[in-house]
This record gives sequence, structure tokens and C-alpha cells, in this order.
Amino acid sequence: MEPIIQVRDLTKVYQSKERSGLLSSRVKNVDALKGITLDIFPGEVFGLLGPNGAGKTTLIKCLTTLLLPTRGAAWINGYQLERDENAIRASIGCMLMGDRGLYWKLTGRENLDFFGALYQIPPAPRKKQADKIIEMLNLGDIVDRTVETYSSGQKMKLAFGKALINDAPVLILDEPTNTLDLPSARELRTVVHDLNEQGRTVVYTTHQMSEAEELCDRGASIDRGEVIALGTIPELKASLNREGVTKVEGVIPATAFRAVRALDGVASAALSSKDGAQELVIVAPNPRAILPQLIHALMDNGAVLEQISPTEVTLEDVFIAKTGRTLAEDTRVK
Repeated sequence: MEPIIQVRDLTKVYQSKERSGLLSSRVKNVDALKGITLDIFPGEVFGLLGPNGAGKTTLIKCLTTLLLPTRGAAWINGYQLERDENAIRASIGCMLMGDRGLYWKLTGRENLDFFGALYQIPPAPRKKQADKIIEMLNLGDIVDRTVETYSSGQKMKLAFGKALINDAPVLILDEPTNTLDLPSARELRTVVHDLNEQGRTVVYTTHQMSEAEELCDRGASIDRGEVIALGTIPELKASLNREGVTKVEGVIPATAFRAVRALDGVASAALSSKDGAQELVIVAPNPRAILPQLIHALMDNGAVLEQISPTEVTLEDVFIAKTGRTLAEDTRVK
């Protein structure tokens, strides 16, 4: 089967200025993408996975013709990125993170009609597609209000609907559930699954690995502009089959974290805070064998332990094993 999206050595370098003195500055190169190569096949949900600043949105902006890559090439639906821009735009429906693509002084219905007109869809089928989207996303109660009156979650749902207006074969979604409450996020994932069941190819970027495990057939884990792991979701998780994951909850000082990372037999460890509590994730080839040393390293360095438990391998554990960092860490270049 031929890929519907092909990416070869795609590179994006930004130039920014940074101060080098009171009245002087110098040009700094920021490598947002470092030679991304991957294939996405028709009818699959493909996840672009990684923390904020990993390069996911830059890759999406290149694929949707919003940014020119510095080097490399890409093809979407048989069209070359820098040669067939209009054909590529007609082949994709795109939802970028945030709601800046909407016109706030127009109603939701007027937004859908306007963007459908940009795709040169005739009035009758344009209205039919808009009505279908309104029903699919349960927008009926708000669609005739101006967008400026919407909540952030309602704007995200309308932005998702806008991505569907041209009924394109490829749907590109950048953090689509970012500002949605839990029921709305669950509803949107159901719609994505249904669209995929109907044959739509979906590119889904997220830093929430639970979403990727629920939706995606395959995924690429991206960190600092590079693909660090690529495969089906079971393949990615199976890459840690020879290692185990232990999670420790409690109060864990920096000295205790450093002591754990220095232990023989610890492949990687990452510390994060969630809901006011700290969580330490340790990846090790033989977690049972190092458990006594692990407890001593923590207790001797002032840690207060609330729970220690082995856990099933998740996609976030794969990321931690590859990078030594959690997905909560923002890797954007300042």
C-alpha cells in the first residue's frame, strides 16, 4: 500500500535574535525539526506524540503549507509539498491548536459557510455539509450565536467542525482536546474514531499518551525535533518488554531523585508533579532486584514515600525510557 503522506528529511530552522549585550544582539539558529522521515498510510490514525516544544506543531504547519521547510520534501495524497500547494490544501482538513482561525464577529454557522465557500463548494452542498457537522458535534444550541460569546471549549468544537467542511480524505488535528472538558473530549474522540471507521486518514498530535493509546494505530514519538520512536502502539510499548516500570508517589527531594538516577540497574528515571503530589517513574531491567536499593536511596535522602507500585507499561514510560524526561516538561527553546 502506498503512503498517503510521505515525509523525507523534513527540516525547519528558525532564526531568532538574542541579546549579547546592552545594545547588541546576535542571530541564533533554532532547529525546530531535525530531518523528520515517516510514512502515514490510508485509513490509519497516526499519532504525533511528544511534549510541548517537541516540534509537533511545526511539522503540522509544514504539512499544511503554512510554513516552508528549510530542507527536505513531503507528499500528501500524491501531491508534492512545495509544488502543489492548492491541491494539498484541498486534500486536507486541518485544526490547529487554539481557535485563532475563527472569525469571532460571525456566528458559528456563518463561519462554516464562509470556510466552505473558500473551498469553492457550491451553496447547496455547502449548507448540507454544515448541517451535518452541526448535528455531528451537537452545535445546534450555539451555532447561531457569534463566536465571541463561545467558551474556549465551544470554540474548539467549532474549529474541529471547520476542519470537516471540505470533507477531505486527510484530517490533521493538532491537540484537538486541549481546552475541552472530559465529556467533550470523550465526545470528540468518538467522532474522530467514527470518521476513521468511514475511511478518513487522521493525523493526531497530542502530549496525552492515554489519548494516543485509545485512538492511534501507529505513532511517532517526537522529542526536540527528532523522531525517537516509531511503530504501532503495541510495538512501542513492547520496546520496554525487557524492562519494568516502577512508580513512587510522595515527597521526593532533588537529592533523592539524583540518588535514584545514580543507582546501578536504573535505565532511566523522571520526576513530575501532578495534582500537588510528586511522582517518580523508574525504568529498570530488573525492578524487583533494585527495589531495596531504591528504597534506601530515597529514604536516606529525605524522601517521604506514600506508595511504591509496579505498573503496566504506557507510552509515556516509553518516552521516559528514551529521554529521561516526562511529557510534562516543556522543551520549547526560550
